[in-house]
Amino acid sequence: MTLSLICPTKDPALWVAAIQAIDPKIDLRVWPDDGDKADVTFALVWAQPQGIFSQYPNLKVISSMGAGVDNLLQDGSISAQMTVVRMVDPRLVSQMGDYVLAATLNHVRQFPDYAQHQQQQQWQPLPPPNVDDVTVGVMGLGQIGSTVATRLVQVGFQVVGWSRRPKSIANVQVFAGQQQLSDFLAASEILVCLLPLTAETENILNTETLAQLPKGAYVINVARGHHLVEGELLSLLNKNHLSGACLDVFRQEPLAQDHPFWSHPKITITPHIASLTHPVSVAPQIVENYRRMQQKQPLLNQVDIRRGY
Repeated sequence: MTLSLICPTKDPALWVAAIQAIDPKIDLRVWPDDGDKADVTFALVWAQPQGIFSQYPNLKVISSMGAGVDNLLQDGSISAQMTVVRMVDPRLVSQMGDYVLAATLNHVRQFPDYAQHQQQQQWQPLPPPNVDDVTVGVMGLGQIGSTVATRLVQVGFQVVGWSRRPKSIANVQVFAGQQQLSDFLAASEILVCLLPLTAETENILNTETLAQLPKGAYVINVARGHHLVEGELLSLLNKNHLSGACLDVFRQEPLAQDHPFWSHPKITITPHIASLTHPVSVAPQIVENYRRMQQKQPLLNQVDIRRGY
């Protein structure tokens, strides 16, 4: 049984070292030089060439190198005999909490305004709002979203959440399903998108939804670029319905140099760095799933392909 790394946009060396440090006996190969494709039963992938899995007749497990699997699941060569798993990384979850908290406080404490004042050599204190007067809405209450919501509660924010099904999170008012989406949006002065990207959630951040936020609301998208209809966000910013946005993910990455987001005064951009998978942190679960595959045991963090997450 062979494990193949298929990651044309990543340096595989760190991943190879992290896996071999745990189990040097694993037959580990790196695409495209992974030898006889029939040997490969486990693939660790990121940004794989579309259709590649049809080359591996004995492939049983496809493991994403990250928490997201939306791009992976678009590959039509995934067959019924293949199981897809994703990474659940405590470090990744913690990083996402750090990023969202930083972006939220940056907005609430008006740092962008002070940066502009500094450029103008203008000394102008602004009335500081209290965090406990601000309601943050978290869209998507999976493991990452639930943890982020809890972090925001701990700092003192009022927090509401929205998910497909009802959930219980301490000190978070949870709205569920399409029938409660409008109430959730109306309560969210800062909106954080942490949804998985599926057919149901693609383009969910559009005029219809964003216009239901309170006037002056702020949008943080750290999920996927295809959640956001970019032109409709720009329109609501230019009409002053929204006060600003912090965007870490985009429909096209890297963001084109002539994209209007770069120069918009109300938009903060980061290059998809809100949370990054670290090979050393996730190598234990890769090896564990490889061993479980060998022993025909249930896999960790298995993806429901029908749901898309």
